[in-house]
Amino acid sequence: RRVVSRLDPREYQIHSISAPEPHELRHHYLWRFWKRLPDAAGMAIFDRSWYGRVLVERVEQYASPAEWQRAYTQINAFEQQLCQHGVIIVKIWLAISNDEQLSRFKARETEPHKHFKITPEDWRNREKWEQYQTAVADMLAHTNTPVAPWHVIATDDKYTARLAVLETLETQLRRAVERLDMVDG
Repeated sequence: RRVVSRLDPREYQIHSISAPEPHELRHHYLWRFWKRLPDAAGMAIFDRSWYGRVLVERVEQYASPAEWQRAYTQINAFEQQLCQHGVIIVKIWLAISNDEQLSRFKARETEPHKHFKITPEDWRNREKWEQYQTAVADMLAHTNTPVAPWHVIATDDKYTARLAVLETLETQLRRAVERLDMVDG
């Protein structure tokens, strides 16, 4: 919301990605992301993305070890192809501490206006904290590339995190425009 608040809604799309639908499972896992990419003048924001293969699908064993291990190479190739086509990729990982996540979960349970933000599934996933931490560390190590580097932002302090996200986006977009100007000029 804060990223797009000043933008014309016709210029961007936000994709909140959830579990694949049955018809999507008949395709390669990247297919559902390829079809959501914007045209050359547009912008897409993915709230969760193709990284589900090496995170949720890995931890929950929806993907075999061979599938999620192969995904690192597939993801890097996918992002390389996008960049070669002129797409600017800014990857942000919002990192939260175990204690802060627990505090927020408890607040969501006790504050009526936040009940919708917490489910039994959240608590179940929290029990796999260590598995997710391992998967995240592997993801960051194997998919941090020169064309699509990761930007890890600590989120225990929401205000500071929001500023860091906006600053990261501004810096990365500015650098991309400067590179284009150098190529064109």
